[in-house]
Amino acid sequence: MADDQDSQPTPIGLYSRPNAPSVTGVELVAVALTVVWIAACVVFFVVLDPDASGLDSLRFVMTMLAVFMPVAMIWVAAFVARSSRVMREEGRRLQVSIDALRQNYTGQVQASGRGLEPSIAKKLDEIAAAQRKTESAIAMFSTSRDAVQAARPIAETAPEVDLEDQGFLALGTTAEDITPPLEKDDFIRALHFPENAEDQSGFNALRRALKDRQVSQLVQAAQDVLTLLSQDGIYMDDLRPDLARPEIWRMFAEGKRGREIASLGGVRDRSSLALAAGRMKQDPIFRDAVHHFLRRFDQSFVDFEKTASDADIAALGDTRTARAFMLLGRVAGIFD
Repeated sequence: MADDQDSQPTPIGLYSRPNAPSVTGVELVAVALTVVWIAACVVFFVVLDPDASGLDSLRFVMTMLAVFMPVAMIWVAAFVARSSRVMREEGRRLQVSIDALRQNYTGQVQASGRGLEPSIAKKLDEIAAAQRKTESAIAMFSTSRDAVQAARPIAETAPEVDLEDQGFLALGTTAEDITPPLEKDDFIRALHFPENAEDQSGFNALRRALKDRQVSQLVQAAQDVLTLLSQDGIYMDDLRPDLARPEIWRMFAEGKRGREIASLGGVRDRSSLALAAGRMKQDPIFRDAVHHFLRRFDQSFVDFEKTASDADIAALGDTRTARAFMLLGRVAGIFD
């Protein structure tokens, strides 16, 4: 039972307390000094003092203090010395335990580090591949406007084919060719997304927009980036951007870039800009989603601007999707 009380489990095994002797040299010295002092007091007050039997009360109190105060001080010093010795021994044993733990932890870290080297190399390869993919996406975004501008003269000079003369036997006719174009109001309402679960008109416009292939791709891309931004606490309803004039939007559709359309980046919220910029640098998935969204918005707005009025463009600029475009376009640097 005594052994169980003297031993305690530790992370490196059984920690045994030192079995110190019950009486040490400190106690022996204290006992000897006590005996010597009491003997000296007896000799002084009894043998050498003939009037010891006639002590008054005050003299008796002072005598007791003179006798027992040094004895008390001797034993206090003895207990302090014993406690100090025990603490030093415990400190040495704890230091040994800490050194053993440190060596054990260092060995585990080195072993795990050797096992992680292949996975780290694989992760670096993935980051490099994502970087190359991002560079190609930026190149595609910067050249997409030139491709659209070059395709306009070709589309204008292409001969028109009268499908009514050929009936339903024309080859290559798809469901999109015979589907009526999406109304501008539905396009704008879909890019703003439903306000809440009871917004039936918003859901109806979104359903009609998803039937259009190009618009559905933009809606999906916008939903992806809005979801990723919400993970950092960035919500479009909290942003209050400076809305650009419709003629600035038309300049963007015509392919202008840089300071001429800088007012499109009307988002001034520093915290949102900083969070989005930091994630663009650190998260390759977020970066790819942003560039994909910017390309889709660019392509869809070109078609929308051709027949849209200034009121339509102003309404589009106040949607959640347009706010995301202002924020992410400024972070990506397309307004610089």
